[in-house]
Amino acid sequence: MPKMQIPKKMLPLLEPSRYKICLGGRGASKSMTMADLCLLAAQSHGIKTLCAREFQASIDDSVHALLSAEIERLDLKGFEIQRNEIRYNNETAFKYIGLARSPESVKSYHNFSRIFVEEAQTISEASLKALTPTLRTAGSEIWMAANPRSAADPFYTRFVKPFEKELRRDGIYRDSQHCIIWMNYSDNPAFPDVLEQERLYDQQNMSAALYAHVWEGETYDEHHDSIIPVEWFLAAQDAHIKLGWKPEGAIIASHDPSDEGSDSKGFCLRHGNVILDVCEMVTGDAGEGMDWALDKALAANADHFVWDADGLGVSLKRQVDQALANKNGIKYSMFKGSESPEDPEMPYTTGGSQRNKNNRETFRNKRAQYWWRLRDRFEATHRAVEKGEYVNPEDMISLSSEIPVLEQLRAEVCRIPLKRNNAGKIQILSKAEMARPPYRLPSPNMGDALMMSLHSPKHINQQKVVLNFSGWKNHG
Repeated sequence: MPKMQIPKKMLPLLEPSRYKICLGGRGASKSMTMADLCLLAAQSHGIKTLCAREFQASIDDSVHALLSAEIERLDLKGFEIQRNEIRYNNETAFKYIGLARSPESVKSYHNFSRIFVEEAQTISEASLKALTPTLRTAGSEIWMAANPRSAADPFYTRFVKPFEKELRRDGIYRDSQHCIIWMNYSDNPAFPDVLEQERLYDQQNMSAALYAHVWEGETYDEHHDSIIPVEWFLAAQDAHIKLGWKPEGAIIASHDPSDEGSDSKGFCLRHGNVILDVCEMVTGDAGEGMDWALDKALAANADHFVWDADGLGVSLKRQVDQALANKNGIKYSMFKGSESPEDPEMPYTTGGSQRNKNNRETFRNKRAQYWWRLRDRFEATHRAVEKGEYVNPEDMISLSSEIPVLEQLRAEVCRIPLKRNNAGKIQILSKAEMARPPYRLPSPNMGDALMMSLHSPKHINQQKVVLNFSGWKNHG
């Protein structure tokens, strides 16, 4: 029996569980500890492990080198390291597979009793679905090591989101099927000094959002072309409480219908400059989704209801007419992002190099105009919250921390990318374009609902937000 040391927090991995997940940032010893335990299982119980990654162009992309190095470091006997596998007592103990090219091919490894997925945050929905039926024998286990990338990714949705409250509170979640451990450098007693120097450097030089992703296992939802940084989004959470202003004015409800029956539907509720609710409906067709959104708007006593009418959304007008035509006090209108910008000749005066251009010259269409309007509000809120600058509250946005899906909303909002065009106008990628390579982004239905909530019909007499200046005392 070999002797090895593992961090105390990872001891629950020694107990039986169908899914064993370690997530967290750099320096946590997640992969090394899991590799060591798989080697121990092979030596002591003859357990065969299939080592998988979503993308594996060659054996160099696998954990083969890590396993080989640990065999040497721990001086483990009986292992034979070959080019494409590791054998123990003349039988296969470790094989390697890349899932992306053919997720279904994993089913041919049914004689393995353990799968170890490295970089599990990159795993696709198809690969995730193929893994579970592969291991059918009693006591078989699926192990995963990951640094979550986005709250919208399949890994996060399946293994983090349902248990996030317990994971953030306790650092571990356990039930009859799962053992999920949030493991960071601070939980690793063997964290080396050389990495500590690197961590301190990154803490001083990285953005707060990137540092939290790299070292603390938080999601990092920005895309390199995204228009709203994670830091701006984080600053807007409960900004009205931080800065001392209240939600006052019109209540706007917005709805992004599903383009297909399988697509989710988004809903947003805005009171003045405070976003009170954002949510989605995953099941049901477009008509059922519209009923759901209308019910929520009516329950909130909304002053105005707006929905996306590009595509099939225009066909939902009769349904909206029937639901709201006889409701006194609630107005409604369609939002068509493909239309020309609103107030085309009005100067756009808050956009840097675009300062001397009007809306027609600045924006490709209405969708780009509204997403940029949302971006401007996040930027202004970040300046007020983080830099202590005075900004008119009417120009800001605040996201209530009571919204249950804030992490998922962040994933959608902070991955909205610009589209380059020859005219130099601001344009946002369409949902269809975001779904294709190189982006492969899920449909931002809640993000689009948030964007449309900024719709301010001219016939609504919105009240001004009242600022409590005492809230600014600690902000310069």
